[in-house]
Amino acid sequence: MARRRRDGRQPFSGPEGERLRLLVAEEAARIMHEQGVRDYGLAKRKAAARLGLPPGGRGLPRNREVEAALAAYRRLFDEDHEARLRRLRRTALETMRLLAEFEPRLVGSVLSGTAGEHSDVNLHLFADAPERVALFLAERRIPYEEAERRLRPAAGRDPHPYPAFRFVAGDVAVELTVFPFDGLRQAPCSPLDGRPMRRAGLAAVEALLAEPEG
Repeated sequence: MARRRRDGRQPFSGPEGERLRLLVAEEAARIMHEQGVRDYGLAKRKAAARLGLPPGGRGLPRNREVEAALAAYRRLFDEDHEARLRRLRRTALETMRLLAEFEPRLVGSVLSGTAGEHSDVNLHLFADAPERVALFLAERRIPYEEAERRLRPAAGRDPHPYPAFRFVAGDVAVELTVFPFDGLRQAPCSPLDGRPMRRAGLAAVEALLAEPEG
């Protein structure tokens, strides 16, 4: 069990705090990559325990810091990362073109660049009724499963359930979360930091794929 320093300060306080935050972020990234952990909070607690630090310390790295460390870790140590990421983004782009009438937006790890071996393609769609998306998939004989995603529509609001549809494109799992049309104006809060989720439309995803590899 981690102890206080002899001077009474918490391990994350003082001049060594930044170094410890970086160590925890890097260890959490390693855990997420090697163990397939997707929960940032769990990865940070595991990392702190490995390093002999308090799991609930106020100075633990923010989720965004762990996300950046995870992206860097995969670029350095996962030789298949770039090829996998491009394949996932190509699948996202093809799916977005298919679903263009629903104003698709790419979100999540495939957009941020932290996608791993078991990552899904996550898209936000916009329709006056989710049944339109279900009918679209059924008419094209795309087998799907219905699901639900709980997201905060804005800061300070309670989580709201949104209908979702899941299917497999080739060997890539795709999840579609359906919002009303006014959801285009305001992205829901990211579970990483509570800020509006980053979204990318067709042109932005095309630009990502146009970038040179490496």
